[in-house]
Amino acid sequence: MLGEVTSLLAADSVAVAPRLLGAVLTTRSPQGEVAVRLTEVEAYRGEADPGSHAYRGRTARNASMFEAAGVIYVYFTYGMHYCANIVCGPVGSSRAVLLRGGEVTAGLELARRRRPAARTDRDLARGPARLCQALGLTRDDDGVRLGPPGSRVTLTLPGPGLGPDPERIRTGPRTGVAGPGGDGAVFPWRFWLDGEPTVSPYKPARPRRRGRNGR
Repeated sequence: MLGEVTSLLAADSVAVAPRLLGAVLTTRSPQGEVAVRLTEVEAYRGEADPGSHAYRGRTARNASMFEAAGVIYVYFTYGMHYCANIVCGPVGSSRAVLLRGGEVTAGLELARRRRPAARTDRDLARGPARLCQALGLTRDDDGVRLGPPGSRVTLTLPGPGLGPDPERIRTGPRTGVAGPGGDGAVFPWRFWLDGEPTVSPYKPARPRRRGRNGR
């Protein structure tokens, strides 16, 4: 199974992103295990993408994006939230897929403790910051590599015939990306499963005086 994941993630992020829908990301810690079935993701193409954190090159913050496929890139944003990406492609390509939302399928009680503000279970991992919090991912996990069962972070792809119906996959502009990278006609790289209650609502970028959105 790990070989299948590695093979998938070796491709470009835009090709990988829709194929991650229905996959299950699992984290393990001394507190227990939490698993989330992914229902919403966004693709970013590094230095070729004006919406990406890597657009202007490598920095201390985005260094994990330049690693080989299968590394987790976790960043801190708005002074309060963590968001997680799965790195794709070969070393140096800086491609990644942002994990935007999903359904908690294991470790529900632990996810609820981590997300006490969630009004319903559908909100536990609905949005990238909530997903990170439910899974217990922080900046300490930045650079961690996806591993086999029992590892800190694992990714399980749906078995043959068990993935989502391709007819349910939708695509559109990325959420909260300012400037040219937010052009949905050029970058329709947000992918989600139609009809899933755990998909977050689309929000256009808000003007900001400093900084840039993107991955």
